[in-house]
Amino acid sequence: MGAVVLYLAVILAAAKLGGDLAVRVGQPAVLGELVAGVILGNLGALGVSAFEPIKTDASIDMLSRIGVLVLLFEVGLESTVAQMLKVGVTSFFVATLGVVAPFALGWLFGAWLLPEASPYVHAFLGATLTATSVGITARVLQDLKASQSAEARIILGAAVIDDVLGLVILAVVTGILGAADRGGAMSYGEIGIVFGKALVFLVGSLVIGAKLSRRLFSVASRLRARGVLLALGLAFCFFLSWLAGLIGLAPIVGAFAAGLVLEDLHFRDFTARGESTLEHLVQPISSFLVPIFFVLMGARTDLGAFGQPGVPLLAAALTVAAILGKQACSLGVGKGIDRLTIGVGMVPRGEVGLIFANIGQTLTVGGKPVISGAVFSAVVAMVIVTTMFTPPALKWSLSRRAAKSPKPPIPGAHDAH
Repeated sequence: MGAVVLYLAVILAAAKLGGDLAVRVGQPAVLGELVAGVILGNLGALGVSAFEPIKTDASIDMLSRIGVLVLLFEVGLESTVAQMLKVGVTSFFVATLGVVAPFALGWLFGAWLLPEASPYVHAFLGATLTATSVGITARVLQDLKASQSAEARIILGAAVIDDVLGLVILAVVTGILGAADRGGAMSYGEIGIVFGKALVFLVGSLVIGAKLSRRLFSVASRLRARGVLLALGLAFCFFLSWLAGLIGLAPIVGAFAAGLVLEDLHFRDFTARGESTLEHLVQPISSFLVPIFFVLMGARTDLGAFGQPGVPLLAAALTVAAILGKQACSLGVGKGIDRLTIGVGMVPRGEVGLIFANIGQTLTVGGKPVISGAVFSAVVAMVIVTTMFTPPALKWSLSRRAAKSPKPPIPGAHDAH
């Protein structure tokens, strides 16, 4: 226990220092947390080995896993089913193209640079490139005061749909890998069943969960103990996470669905008597647990792996695939919408890419992890570069768009003639 609390003190201090430095240079705080973890995890190369046990400590690992569930729950809470339906056909096309193109490029580059690896590895590399970080993109648009533009609405709507599609792909790929590890192979029919299971779970949890949760929260509002809303919200999140795992899906699918289901309407009995919303109550829990995940992912990134043949090239190829793949999104919009801004806004992978890669490290085929330490390091490099790329690129694209827009006439100005 003594070692664990020391590790937590180090992780949280490093995360906040890293986050502060990142914000000061105009980058998302999450990037600073990740880089702080990379530094912490590679101090062994300088002869400082005191923090090496953090990488493999079971308690820290468990806290980071719970942190991922809370993170996806929080992302879900920031969106609603109604918002997803409002974004319309355009966002759906943008999201679909933004999943298919990176997945294909990730698979192709993996097959090219890792020819000795199984197709399962190539497929999983493609899956890690599919999702877009809603949080990072939303923060950048907010900072640039562009969150109400048509491009911003399309990007944010597509990013949410993107995550749903990415989670479905993750469910299918994970099912295929599970069958392969048992010495078999999945038929197209079985793949269809996994795909259908993922869709049924998501749709079912949204429809049935919305009805049941309203009644559940209404009854719970009669309880007078402190913290009922937060406890019930997290219990709902963890229950759906368990249910997702029970039917063979990643638990993060359930956490995300739980967040989407719960809306402010569910908590009106609590807020009517002066309590905070669930989204506000979850923030302190998130501020504690989520940085543990990012620092741990950074710490598990072995910079020494970049000295191995092919790893720097793989990192560069994945980064190129990640950026170019999302430019296909621009094909999903019509006239009057700036295509470059849409493509750039969909680039950051952030937390979701890391979550996918981390799941790949826990899955095995033939006794070997699907994502090796070296490949994981390449994925983390891709996440860092795409996260750093987006803020300045989006700022440039939006300013370029503003410069092209016709300027309104100056009031009171008249022709001198």
